[in-house]
Amino acid sequence: MTAPLPWLGPDDPFPPPSSGCGPDSAAPGLLAAGATLDVPRLLQAYAQGIFPWFSAGQPILWWSPDPRMVLPVAEFRLHRSLRRTLQRFRATPGCEVRVDSAFVNVIQACARTPRDGQSGTWIVPAIVRAYSALHAAGHAHSVETWVNGRLAGGLYCVALGRAVFGESMFAHATDASKIALAALVCLCRRSGVALIDCQQNTGHLASLGAREIERAQFLRHVEQARVLPACNWRFESVYWDELLPSSPAA
Repeated sequence: MTAPLPWLGPDDPFPPPSSGCGPDSAAPGLLAAGATLDVPRLLQAYAQGIFPWFSAGQPILWWSPDPRMVLPVAEFRLHRSLRRTLQRFRATPGCEVRVDSAFVNVIQACARTPRDGQSGTWIVPAIVRAYSALHAAGHAHSVETWVNGRLAGGLYCVALGRAVFGESMFAHATDASKIALAALVCLCRRSGVALIDCQQNTGHLASLGAREIERAQFLRHVEQARVLPACNWRFESVYWDELLPSSPAA
């Protein structure tokens, strides 16, 4: 008989991640429901490898899947076409990467952008408000692709020390989200971040080098990385050297 899903009050601790629904259940990784989406609760969740994910009309649902999809930044797969795209982007006046200059615009664009195979979005207004507050507290960041003064794409993530948790991406121009992800990879390499959490397995992320690891291994990584000094969340053009030759024309 399946155990009932724990319902959390405002001050209740999370159950252990290992107590979540198993891989053969209808909702693998589902851990609990309820609680709140304020900054302290979100920080408590991410420190334990837990994240919220729910749709409109549902209660707050908390997840910790096993296995966990992660992108080891040393294994980022730079396909030839993306390499050419990054080289052109780096060499073109008016093309730049910014960090945290338009966080609310980025998360709202992620919420509005249609996804293949999805009829709605999990980035409901409560999520937008919660992560905007987390950004104001210095724990959520946006990496943005700008072209001629316009926001063309980007992503947002959560960071505790050097534990980085990817959340969502959007693109209003071809490859704009991939450019932002490549920039995040460069920033992480410069800052000594080993992994970017991707939460769920997708073919797109796998094509870029993401892979699954056991939850226990992921939780050990989070425990060690979250107490390290935080990254300096800025992006300099020289960071592209982590993926590209020093000369963009090389």
